[in-house]
Amino acid sequence: MSFHSGFVCILGRPNAGKSTLLNALVGEKLAIISPKPQTTRNRIEGIIHIPPAKRKLGGQIVLIDTPGVHRPDSSLGKKMMAEVSVGLEGCDLILVIYDVKSKTSPEDNYVLEMLKQTRTPAFLLLNKIDLLPEKARLLPILERFQTIPQFKQFFPISALKRDGLEVVLQAVLQQLPAGPKYFPEDQVTNQPVRFMAAELIREQILRETREEVPYAVTVRIENFEEGKTLTRIAAAIYCERNSHKVILVGKGGQMLKKIGTAARLDIEKLVGTKVYLELFVKVQERWRDSPEFVDEMDWRRQLENLTGRVRE
Repeated sequence: MSFHSGFVCILGRPNAGKSTLLNALVGEKLAIISPKPQTTRNRIEGIIHIPPAKRKLGGQIVLIDTPGVHRPDSSLGKKMMAEVSVGLEGCDLILVIYDVKSKTSPEDNYVLEMLKQTRTPAFLLLNKIDLLPEKARLLPILERFQTIPQFKQFFPISALKRDGLEVVLQAVLQQLPAGPKYFPEDQVTNQPVRFMAAELIREQILRETREEVPYAVTVRIENFEEGKTLTRIAAAIYCERNSHKVILVGKGGQMLKKIGTAARLDIEKLVGTKVYLELFVKVQERWRDSPEFVDEMDWRRQLENLTGRVRE
């Protein structure tokens, strides 16, 4: 049996289901999930290992989840779109994911413009079909995209229900070239545990807070000490206004305690030990508009500062 491998970028509008697709295909929670747009801020690699089976291909698929494509209006937004561009560079295939329940938006054109600039083969994944009562409504969507020559195949799927994903995986493998294993079989992501812990904290903030607060919040791990039975973590939650800090802390510190307890339980599943988690809330006015601060919050830059050298 031949072994196929390559890099596959997931591209789409905010809330199209990119992170849900990544988690479902890899079989582990690598990206946080929220109904709020622009939850994903960094590109995330998930590695799928498929052993060869009778009459089926085997291989390794390196999936690259990217932030939702949008017109940026801040330094954070520009950084997110740069993450998308980097994710598209050198990939072998693009999975364009489209929410069949969504209304037509200018963001659709942004997605297609980025796709056309790459000239990379693509599959169109029509997501959330479980929410579509009449499958006939897929026809006008297909007609709209069939004129784009980069789309080699079309797949109706439900990333949440995992419907149609096995068919997609086999089609992806067939599209990828014969190649080597890029990662060992026990590795499922390139993300450091520190970054994943910070994201799990931010996920709880997204769930518990409302209005503009989640968009104005970022999390940085200040201290991370791994032990055999206990992991100690100190994390700073940055927000833009004192009013945001009041919401995040809550009356008598109850909101911060609620966020911390839920995040701690998720992090314990991640690291496999008990976790002692300390959270601090700091105000950094207009941090989303600061290129220096946004760059400093990038986990690759943080890793570089920790190790004294760049790790790609």
